Amino acid sequence: MNLPGPRGSLMKKARPYLFILPILLFAIGFIYYPFIKTFLYSFSTVNAKGVITGFAGLENFKYLFSRRDFKTAIENTLRITAINVPVTVVLTMGLALLANKRRSLSPVYETLFTLPMAIAMSAAAMIFKVLLNPTVGYLNHALGLDFGWYQSREYAIYGILMLTVWMGIGFDFLLFLSAFRAVPDQLMEAGTIDGAGAIARFFKIQLPLISPTILFVALTNMVLAMMVSGPVIILTQGGPARSTTTLIFMMYNSGYGSANFSLSACISLVAFALTFAFTLMAFYLEKKRVHYQ
Repeated sequence: MNLPGPRGSLMKKARPYLFILPILLFAIGFIYYPFIKTFLYSFSTVNAKGVITGFAGLENFKYLFSRRDFKTAIENTLRITAINVPVTVVLTMGLALLANKRRSLSPVYETLFTLPMAIAMSAAAMIFKVLLNPTVGYLNHALGLDFGWYQSREYAIYGILMLTVWMGIGFDFLLFLSAFRAVPDQLMEAGTIDGAGAIARFFKIQLPLISPTILFVALTNMVLAMMVSGPVIILTQGGPARSTTTLIFMMYNSGYGSANFSLSACISLVAFALTFAFTLMAFYLEKKRVHYQ
C-alpha cells in the first residue's frame, strides 16, 4: 500500500537504505569496528585484558621491525604467496581445460576435482599430516623418501604449500570451468576454420575471454595465501625453527599466546598493507591485461 503525501515519498527514498541496513550493521560490527580498534591498539599500550592504558606512538612498530622473527614471517608469507598463486591458477585452469568438453564421465571427474571443497581445513591438515609422515606416509613411500616434511626446516613450508594449493582446487576449478564453457562456440569454430590449432585457440581466444576470471582467482588466492595461519597452527606451530611462521600466525601467537595485543595489532596492519598493495598492483595490471566482453 502506497502512503500519500510527504510520508510516502520519504518511505520510498528510505526503502533502498532499509534493504542494506542488515549487511551494513554486520559490516560495522565485524569489519569496521575491529579495524578501527586494531588501528588504535597498534599505537597504544594495551594490558592483558585488552584495555588501552596509554599512547605508544610508533614504538610498537619500531619494536616489531627490529625483531628477526618478523622478517622471517614476512619472507615465509611472501614465499607462500609467490608459489601458491601461480601454481593454483595454472593447475586449476589446466583441470578446467581438460574437463571443458562434456563427456559421459564428466560428472565423475568434475566431482573428484571439486572434492576438496567438501573437506574442512582441519580435517585436510590431518590427512596431509598422515600422507607426509616420515614412516607411514604414502607420498614418501611412493617417491622413495624417508624424511618428515613437517619436521624438516627446509621442506616444512612446502608441505604447507601442498595443503593450501589442494584446498583451493575445488572452488577455483568450478570458476574456470564455468569461464571456459561460457566462451562462445562460434568463436572457437571460426578459429578452427581459420586454421588455428588448439594452442593458438587457447592463447588467442579462450585466454583473453577468461582473463576476468583469472584476475579474480589470482586475487582471491593472493589474499588467502597472505592470510595463511590454520595449517601452520595445526601442523607445525610455526616450526621447525620458525621456518613456517607466517604473519597471521605470528599475529595469532602474539595476541592469544602472549597477550601482546599491541604487537598483534601492528602485525595485522602490516599484513593488511601488504595485501592492499598487491591488490592495487593487480588492478593496475587489469587495465592492460584483462579484457571484458
